[in-house]
Amino acid sequence: MKKRVCVIFGGESSEYEISLKSAYSVLNNLNQNLFEIITVGIRRDGKWYLFDGDWNNIVSDKWYSDELCEVSILHGSKEPYLIKLCCDGTYEKIYFDVAFPVLHGKNGEDGTIQGLFELSSIKYVGVGVIASSVGMDKTFTKIIFKNAGIPQADWVVISSHEKGSLDSKINEIENKLKYPVFIKPANAGSSIGIGKAKSRDELISAIEEAFRHDRKILVEELLTGHEVECAVLGNRGNVRASCVGEIVASQEFYTYDAKYSSDSTSELHIPAKISDIYSEKVREYAVKAFEALDGKGLSRVDFFVDEEKEKMWINEINTLPGFTNISMYPKLIEASGTAYDKLLEELIYIALED
Repeated sequence: MKKRVCVIFGGESSEYEISLKSAYSVLNNLNQNLFEIITVGIRRDGKWYLFDGDWNNIVSDKWYSDELCEVSILHGSKEPYLIKLCCDGTYEKIYFDVAFPVLHGKNGEDGTIQGLFELSSIKYVGVGVIASSVGMDKTFTKIIFKNAGIPQADWVVISSHEKGSLDSKINEIENKLKYPVFIKPANAGSSIGIGKAKSRDELISAIEEAFRHDRKILVEELLTGHEVECAVLGNRGNVRASCVGEIVASQEFYTYDAKYSSDSTSELHIPAKISDIYSEKVREYAVKAFEALDGKGLSRVDFFVDEEKEKMWINEINTLPGFTNISMYPKLIEASGTAYDKLLEELIYIALED
């Protein structure tokens, strides 16, 4: 019997458009001989709708219409189903076996929807509540990775309530990190709101921009070398790492547009142009980082490797990486011997094991 998979896309995040592109790729690669697919779209205002139209309308953001029925999940039901509000005012239950949230950023990979699934006894693709929430917040992953003994950039955290003493924080940054530095919102994904500062004036401007996206920001020392990524896949106690890929950014750093625009001139090299010794170190630390967060399912782990300095550092972990046709995660898995459709199968079966 086919398993019923509920693919959820859209959402209130600033990464809404990327969710549409990722969901389109996922839907077109799911094996319909194995899975019956239900699709749920979340508008930017947070309302959920049952979508049964042409998948091409998802990627073009033309999926919503007034004819769609609203749906919701009832927490505490102990059964995995959607509640569909029918046109005549009655309700209908739509049962499914596993949820596949193709949602990036806020309310998608920060532990919130994972918590809803847990409350509703719904099996779901991806890491759990703790791994999602901690993995989303760059300041907390710093603490986890430090405790796990994984090398990383030195950092300073600034919270919104510290804006009044910003001069003190800037002095701390200049004394501890030196210029240039990178400034990142703690909870924004896909390079949104990230800036680079080579002077105090640029630092102040970048801090202001980062605070537009989050109430807490991270300032890090500059890392050098090759920017590389590794995909991890598996269940607890049985995790494997892909080969290592490399990003040669077309700009000073790998921006949001560079990640998701098909017109980007950034280059992706699979395998990465680093030695076998460092490739193995990256793969080892990628699994270590994933397990430090109690991960299951999937993540993409990013590093910098500087072989001249004989150093490498973890940059971040992305617990729900992009699944678009140009995204690094599926490309790395495919280069390691697992086709896109088989990757999706494995992720669903891992979710069903839990």
